[in-house]
Amino acid sequence: MVEKPKWDMTSDIHKYPKPSVTVDIVIFTVQNDELRVLLVKRKADLKKGEWALPGGFIRLDESLEESAKRILEQKTGVKDVYLEQLYTFGDPFRDSRGRVITVAYFALIDSEKMKIKPTEEVADAQWFSVYNYPPLAFDHKKVLDYSLTRLRSKLEYTTVGFQLLPQKFTLTELQKLYEVILAKTLDKRNFRKKIASLNLVEQTKETKMEGVHRPARLYKFKSKKFLLESDVV
Repeated sequence: MVEKPKWDMTSDIHKYPKPSVTVDIVIFTVQNDELRVLLVKRKADLKKGEWALPGGFIRLDESLEESAKRILEQKTGVKDVYLEQLYTFGDPFRDSRGRVITVAYFALIDSEKMKIKPTEEVADAQWFSVYNYPPLAFDHKKVLDYSLTRLRSKLEYTTVGFQLLPQKFTLTELQKLYEVILAKTLDKRNFRKKIASLNLVEQTKETKMEGVHRPARLYKFKSKKFLLESDVV
């Protein structure tokens, strides 16, 4: 285990103002063919009773990702989630308490496998439709809107949907997931051509019955993880 260095309090860095840093987490899921986001009702004095994204202040001895995972579990009970760093929001006046910079993380999870459990740190935690949710505290609507745009763009080059599909799935099931996330109907032929060009899935030798038609071929993702933009050639 690497020993953590001691702070050098004589450094010139301590002469500068120190903004606070938080992390906010955007968790998406699909329920009843609808894209939803996890929100918490604030219990703290500031914005008490208002809905917000799960978030909080980082500790000096933990990484941003460690902070995000800790805070998500502390407030909602959700853990063991692959979180991807989204964006840094630093409007000087985004928080009335002072200069607060937030680093947003996001993920798409299977809510059936990860039940939310509101903790004592929040008044409530619920899933809301991304098209119908209550007013959000701070600039969290901006964070959510950006996250939704990013999620949709990731369909172009990542295995973003593997968390919500069985290990082996039909192209019809995959198309349905894309349609829910994109909120639009896709042409079957064009969708399949697009999926083939992305090279994200591979055909198996197995089939599955879908309705009264002939068995549909089952596919699987080639990589069970989000691909970061830096991984895309």
